[in-house]
Amino acid sequence: MKLTHLIATATMSFGLTGAATAQESWTMTTTWPSSLELIEIDRNFVDLANKLTGDALTIEFFEGGALVPAGEVFGAVESGTIQAGGDWPGYWAGRNSAFSPLATTASLFNAVDYVNWIQQWGGAELYNEIYGKFGMVYLPYGVTNNESGFRTNKKIETLDDLQGMRLRLSGLEQGRLLEQLGGSQVSMAGGEIYQSLERGVIDGAEFSTPNVDWSGGFQQVTTFWATPGWHQSASVFGVMVNKASWDALSPETQEALQIAADANLIWSLAFTEKRATEAYQQFEDAGIEITRYDDETLARVQEMANEVIVTTACENPDSAKVYLSQVEYLNDYAKWRDASAPFSLGRTPDGPDAEKLRECVGN
Repeated sequence: MKLTHLIATATMSFGLTGAATAQESWTMTTTWPSSLELIEIDRNFVDLANKLTGDALTIEFFEGGALVPAGEVFGAVESGTIQAGGDWPGYWAGRNSAFSPLATTASLFNAVDYVNWIQQWGGAELYNEIYGKFGMVYLPYGVTNNESGFRTNKKIETLDDLQGMRLRLSGLEQGRLLEQLGGSQVSMAGGEIYQSLERGVIDGAEFSTPNVDWSGGFQQVTTFWATPGWHQSASVFGVMVNKASWDALSPETQEALQIAADANLIWSLAFTEKRATEAYQQFEDAGIEITRYDDETLARVQEMANEVIVTTACENPDSAKVYLSQVEYLNDYAKWRDASAPFSLGRTPDGPDAEKLRECVGN
């Protein structure tokens, strides 16, 4: 059954059910300004949700910064000031470090791994467990594959080239890994990166997939691009929903929102991979010199990332629990994935030790 037919059928079903319930109106914003293409993931979800919920729920969507600054979206949803907020979980790692692996991993999960884990290996429950500590329900509805990598005006070909560089980088584990490699992490919102590169406030930056980086104009202020983005092997996005607002919905409307999120999750992967492919060519055509780390370098990064992951996870049982679940998924899926190579979905990384993580879950 085609997705469009499924959505049309579900719309009729949920629309009829919703007609008998009270109309709900939600206000939703996101962490992304309209200038960054990541906002399309949010917009597509809202469009699907409004179609599927019929007359039961209307979501009014505002771009990032229109209602509250990006860094305050979490608090606005938590307090009930707004009912919903699109996000990237890693922005909230300061509140609980478990948000970091819910958003991305260093040299571990690819996009398909996140989809598998969320849908069938218990990941969805862990999102709701962690967000639930802050009075929220969470629906993962977006996934992107490997991020671009560092964009600089100094060529990066080896890890030694990172020595002394001030790089805009998101992620708790990612920052610690960069520091071990001799660089320093600079944190800033996506909308601030262009000017910081232009003025030389930072030596380089990572942000997102090639298409999103292109929409940010980074080709205008950098000349080199180092691939692959080992620091974020994939990323997840979703919507935070105030728990009281969620509970006010009928079960049918809640299910409609879940269907919208699931459909958007798959759509986002295909959409961003197509757009990333187009943007790669755009960067080449713009004269950006693209380099790639060799396999030996990536193997060294994997070893270092594993150590950072275990060390960081063991500082917080919540984080250790999330990482343990992810590594157990990788070990379980490896049986079939490796047997089906080279036609399998991605690679099985030589990741962190599950037993070391298990020891930290109960500490």
